Amino acid sequence: MDERENILRAVRFERPESIPMIFHINPSCWHHYPQGALQDLMEAHPRLFPDFRRSEEPIEPEYLPYARAGVAFTDPWGCVWETTDDGIVGTVTRHPLETWEDFENFRAPDPDSFDHWGPIDWSSKAREASQLGFKRRIAAGEIGHGHTFLKLTDLRGYQNLLYDMSDEEPRLLRLIAILEDFNLRLVQNYIREAGVEWMGYAEDLGMQIGPMISPIHFRRYIKPSYRRIVAPAREAGCIVHMHSDGDIRPLVDDLVDVGFDVLNLQDLVNGIDWIRENLGGRVCVDLDIDRQKITYGGTPREIDALIREEVEKLGSKQGGLMMIYGLYPGVPLENAGALMDAMELYMGYYA
Repeated sequence: MDERENILRAVRFERPESIPMIFHINPSCWHHYPQGALQDLMEAHPRLFPDFRRSEEPIEPEYLPYARAGVAFTDPWGCVWETTDDGIVGTVTRHPLETWEDFENFRAPDPDSFDHWGPIDWSSKAREASQLGFKRRIAAGEIGHGHTFLKLTDLRGYQNLLYDMSDEEPRLLRLIAILEDFNLRLVQNYIREAGVEWMGYAEDLGMQIGPMISPIHFRRYIKPSYRRIVAPAREAGCIVHMHSDGDIRPLVDDLVDVGFDVLNLQDLVNGIDWIRENLGGRVCVDLDIDRQKITYGGTPREIDALIREEVEKLGSKQGGLMMIYGLYPGVPLENAGALMDAMELYMGYYA
C-alpha cells in the first residue's frame, strides 16, 4: 500500500496499514540547531523522512516572505506582517480596517490572481504534487491559514472585531461576505483548475483555555461562512480537513456539523480522553502532538509514554487517526530524537 492510499484509508476508516505520521521541521530550526545533528536524526528515521538526502552544503531555507526577520510584509489585503525570527510567521502590526472609515474604499484581491499571501498561478498549481499539512503524495489545496475569523482579526484587530460582533455592527456582515466570496473562489479554482482531492481549511480558533470567539458569535458570524466555502469541496468528493490550534472543545460539535472529514487539533490542551470520548469514530483525528510540555521539558521515557497513550486511546485497526509534530527551536534534540523513535515505533501499532 503506498503512502497516498494509506492516508486515504486512515481518513475513511478503511483499515490502513499504519498510522500516518508526519514530523515537520520548521525552517527556523536550521539556524537554531547544529545542522549536522538535525540531519543525523533525519537520516536515522527513514520512515518519517523517506525522501531525505543529506546535504554537504549549509542548508539555507527559502523563507516565506511573511516569515523574514526585520522585513515587513504586506499581504494582498493590506495587512502588514512582521517577525523577529527567520522562518517563524509573525504578527500583523498594521490593520487596514482598524477604523471603519476606510471600509467604503476597501477592495478584495482578485482570487483568480492572488491567494491570501500573494500571486498564484493556477496552471502551475495544476502541475504540482501539492501538499496539505505536510502530507506527501496527495493532490491537495489549502485556502490559507487564517482565512475567515483570523483574517477578520488581521483586517480589524482582535479587540475591534469582538466589539463588532457584540455591537452587531452591520458592516461586519458585508466584510464577511467579501471574505467568503474570495475564499469560495479559491476553493472553486483548486477544484476546477488544480484538480485537488483534498481541501484544507486552517484557522486557529483556540486559546490556552477556551476559544478566542464565543460559541454564540461563532455560530452567528463564522459557521455559516464555513459551511458555504466547504460545500463545493464536499460536492466534488474532496476530503475536507480543518486545522485549529488551542482549546476548541466548545466549538467541536459545530465543526463536525459543518462537514469536516478530518480535524487537526492539539492533544493536551483539549485532552486525550476528551478527544476520544467526543470525536472517536465521528471524524478522523489528525492529532497535533504536544509542543509545550512533555516534548519540550519531559524525558525520552515520558515522550514514548505519551505517544503510546495517544495511539492506544485514539487509534484502532479501522483507522481514524493521523499524527503530526512540528519541531520548533527550544526543544532539546534528545527529545526530538526520542519523539522520532516513538512515532516510527507506534505507527505500526495496529498492523
